Amino acid sequence: QVQLVESGGGLVQAGGSLRLSCAASGRTFVTYAMGWFRQAPGKEREFVAAITWSGSGTYYVDSVKGRFTISRDNAKNTVYLQMNSLKPEDTAVYYCAAGTSAVLPPIRRPDYWGQGTQVTVSS
Repeated sequence: QVQLVESGGGLVQAGGSLRLSCAASGRTFVTYAMGWFRQAPGKEREFVAAITWSGSGTYYVDSVKGRFTISRDNAKNTVYLQMNSLKPEDTAVYYCAAGTSAVLPPIRRPDYWGQGTQVTVSS
């Protein structure tokens, strides 16, 4: 079992930056692929970014490429999402996720989810 706790969400103006963190419990964190998903009001949850267990591979949805960066620190059992040049359409609840390589595209199917953190980008 893995428990995931997100932090770092908030309200920011368009063009601003936020860094989300996700702290994971469990000694097997290093073996999990990790990802970030988001869900905007009235929309389905969508994949945002993912990273392999080693950190050597990263994946992004086209709409955030060049603006968001996913990274992980296995010594701290933490994964991050650095979000720059934020846009109002990035407004959503952001969820941290963990699992096997199925977290990664094209499957995008985690086994574990965090509770979510709200990101609001004002225009």
